[in-house]
Amino acid sequence: MEFDQLIQRRRSVRAYKEEPIPHEVLESIVKKAQMAPSWKNMQTSRSYVVESAELLQTVKEKGLPSFNAKSSANAALIVTTFVRGQVGFSNGQPDNELGDKWGAYDLGLHDAYLVLAAADAGLDSLIMGLRDAEALREILSVPEEEEIVSVIAVGYRDQEPSLRPRKELGEVAKFF
Repeated sequence: MEFDQLIQRRRSVRAYKEEPIPHEVLESIVKKAQMAPSWKNMQTSRSYVVESAELLQTVKEKGLPSFNAKSSANAALIVTTFVRGQVGFSNGQPDNELGDKWGAYDLGLHDAYLVLAAADAGLDSLIMGLRDAEALREILSVPEEEEIVSVIAVGYRDQEPSLRPRKELGEVAKFF
């Protein structure tokens, strides 16, 4: 798929078909997300891919608010994290005022690659920031040094979401 088409096709989808995603496809998507740039190539982004029906049910019941659980029905879930205190640090000290925010920045790049790789594989996604991080940490055995940021639903769309309006370029960019 051409990149412009890929960007146009990708939407936040809140209804998925009851169609399992082959493990190899999920694995490929996560591998492609690993290609995202990161601070000094430290690659501190992590993915916890939930495929099994039983674990999906547990994650949705205990780790997501009911509206996100409903919006991600029939989808696989990918919980993304970053390792704290590494990206944006030298000798244990922040390199600038952003500190650990660089880890979140790198994870954002990772997640963008992930949802675009999913779209390229014919899948759709929904990035969810409202979640119970401590419940997810316990269910998925996420180490304490990792910051849980998002839960990404991935599946085959069962709706055709419209393109939501975008601001005018002049509102979000300045060219000098």
